[in-house]
Amino acid sequence: MKINYTKSGIPLSAFGLGAMNLPTYQEQANEILKAAIDNQITYIDTADLYQKGKNEAIIGKFLKENKLRQDVIIGSKVGNAFNMNNDEVTWDPSAKHIKEGIINSLKRLNTDYIDLYMLHGGTIEDNKEEVIHTFESLKKEGLIRAYGISSIRPNVIDYYLKHSNIDTIMMQFNLIDNRPERLIDSIESKDVKILARGPLMKGLLTDKYESILDRKFQEGTLDLSYESIKHALETANKSGNLSELSYGYLMQFPVASIVNGASSKAQLLSNIRHFENVMKSETNNRTINDIRKLFSNLEYKDHLV
Repeated sequence: MKINYTKSGIPLSAFGLGAMNLPTYQEQANEILKAAIDNQITYIDTADLYQKGKNEAIIGKFLKENKLRQDVIIGSKVGNAFNMNNDEVTWDPSAKHIKEGIINSLKRLNTDYIDLYMLHGGTIEDNKEEVIHTFESLKKEGLIRAYGISSIRPNVIDYYLKHSNIDTIMMQFNLIDNRPERLIDSIESKDVKILARGPLMKGLLTDKYESILDRKFQEGTLDLSYESIKHALETANKSGNLSELSYGYLMQFPVASIVNGASSKAQLLSNIRHFENVMKSETNNRTINDIRKLFSNLEYKDHLV
């Protein structure tokens, strides 16, 4: 597995495991986590919000019981205050909440440090200096090795690029949702790496695209009509496997890890196989660029700089 390094020296496997959809039963989750590590996936991405902490706890138990903590890079996120008794979630990027969040996450993950700690969202109205100072303090204390943000808001991204020492930005990024392309130059100029979530666009960029499109996207998405998405997918599918085309597309950018979710071992192994096919193939940038032209050029319309 190829390893990419952030400017702080955090080694991220080029293909990462997005843990959000892990089963909540430990034994089932263990199968997926073991399969990931057996296939040299060393980056595991979670958040305190996922299943209200249970996701972190499942990962922590697996790593402790198998003595694998030193073999993986853990990414987690903070900023959402959740109520254990109902579905209420409120945004809280305060120093107090972040400091409480890291302590709770460390306990659940059975570790004394988190490799990559990210702000799980963010608005331009936040006290961003307080957020940055808090993350820097956690880094100095050795509780985290590096920090980043998970955001699709250009104004928030711009601020942290200019005023913080973030290592990474996590954002949805794929052939269909190609909005991050407009931010690449500014991200790369600060030596920041991208964590690409949603690389297969909820299954649209897989060989099951027809059923996914009919089941989940009858009204279209991102201002794209059902018909335009279907035409692009049908045409692209004639040139190769959609998953592999999307992975190949992302590899053209400063993407440190393509973070793919998996709710079953079979799904994970299928995704890994397609990723490895891309790594072994001779698909060139010209082919990828031709495929990219099939999809509409999208731009962020809200929260602009």
